[in-house]
Amino acid sequence: MPVDVLLGLQWGDEGKGKVVDVFTPHYDIVARFQGGPNAGHTIVFNGRKYVLHLIPSGIFHPNTACIIGNGVVLDPITLKKEIENLEASGEQIRDRIYISRRTHLILPTHKLLDQASEQSKEDKKIGSTLRGIGPTYMDKTGRNGLRVGDLLSENFEQKHQQLIDKHKKLLDDYYGFEYDLEASAAEFAEAVEFLKSLNLINSEYYLNNALKEGKKILAEGAQGTLLDIEFGSYPFVTSSNTTTSGACTGLGVPPSSIGKVFGIFKAYCTRVGSGPFPTELNDDIGERIRQEGSEFGATTGRPRRCGWIDLPLLKYAIQLNGVTDLIMTKADVLSIMDEIKICSAYLTEEGETQEVPFSYSENVEPIYDTFPGWKKDITKARSKKDLPAELISYIELLESYLEVPVTFVSVGPDREQILETEPMAV
Repeated sequence: MPVDVLLGLQWGDEGKGKVVDVFTPHYDIVARFQGGPNAGHTIVFNGRKYVLHLIPSGIFHPNTACIIGNGVVLDPITLKKEIENLEASGEQIRDRIYISRRTHLILPTHKLLDQASEQSKEDKKIGSTLRGIGPTYMDKTGRNGLRVGDLLSENFEQKHQQLIDKHKKLLDDYYGFEYDLEASAAEFAEAVEFLKSLNLINSEYYLNNALKEGKKILAEGAQGTLLDIEFGSYPFVTSSNTTTSGACTGLGVPPSSIGKVFGIFKAYCTRVGSGPFPTELNDDIGERIRQEGSEFGATTGRPRRCGWIDLPLLKYAIQLNGVTDLIMTKADVLSIMDEIKICSAYLTEEGETQEVPFSYSENVEPIYDTFPGWKKDITKARSKKDLPAELISYIELLESYLEVPVTFVSVGPDREQILETEPMAV
C-alpha cells in the first residue's frame, strides 16, 4: 500500500487536523513528518475542542498508531503536557504514540535563542512562534543537535551540557540576552524521564515494514506549503520542508511509495506573522472574515491576517506537491459575503503574470474577478446537493483554474461538518 500525504497549500491554518481526524479510520498509521510545537491542529467532536501541537491528529481513533517522525523537532516539556492533558480528559493514548529515535530535541535554551534572535530583529521580525523551532533545526543542520535516541546513551548528560554551554555563549556574547535557566531545568529533566518511558523506535524501519505488510499510512504535514524553507515566501518561512518531498525525508520512506496527495486550502486566505500577502484585506471586510472564521492562532492566539483567495499561489503549491485531490475548508465563513473576489493573476513591473514572482513582497498587485456570494447557511449541508448553486459554481471555477478536483468541502469546525463532492476512495 502507498503512503498518502495530507498537507496545507497556503500559509498554514488550513484545517489539516480536522481532515486528518476525519480520514484516520481509513488508515492504520498516521505519521507527522516535520515541524514542531509551533503547529496547532484543532479537532472538534462531541462538543469538545482539542488542539494538538506534536501528537498526530489521528490519535482519537483507538485502532491507529501515531508516529512522530524524524523530521519533527520535539519539545519534551510540551509533549509531556499534551499527553497528560489528553489522558486527563479520558483519552487512552500513550501506548499508540511512537517516536523516532532520530527526532531532534528542543531544549529550553533553543527557546531562549529564538526569543533573543527575534528581539534583535526589531522592526524586521520574521514572526516566529518563539517555540525554539528555528534554533533546533539550525543545530540539526549544524550537526550539533541532540536526538531522542541520545537520551538512552551513557554520555547524554555530557552532550546535553555541551549544547547548553554553546547556547549560553551565544546568548551572553552575541545577543547580550538576559535569561533564567533555573526555572526550566527541573521541568526539562522531568520531561526527559517521561519521554524515555514512551515507545522510542527506528521509525524508518517501522514504516517501511508496515508498507510491506500492506498497511495504509497517512503522512501529516504541519504549517503550509507557502512556509516551506525552499519554496515559501523566504525569509518569512518555517525551518523545515512542508511539501510532499518533506514526507520522504521526514519519515524515511522512498518517493516511489507516495500515493495520493491531499492538498488543503481555505476558501479565502490567512497568514500569521510577518511576510508578503498580496490579497490581504486591511479593511472592514478582512475584519469580518477574521471574526466570522475565528481567525486567531491555535498555538499563539495571534490574530490572523485575512484576504481573498490567491489562485496563482494555490496553483504553485499544487505543482510543488503533486496534489491529486483538493480539500476546501471554511466555505461556511464566506456565507456572510454578498460578493467574493478571486485573485486570478498578478500585475507586476514586467506586466501581467500567473507565475509567483521570486520576490513578491513589493510591486505585486492582485488582479481580481468578482463573483456573487451564496448568502446561505451551509453548516448543516452533508452532501453536494445541499450546497447552493453559487458555491458549486465557485468550486467548479477553482477546479477549472487549478486543474485538480475538489473532492471534499468543510462547512464547519466539527468532524461531522465535511462532505464529499467527488467520488473518491480514501
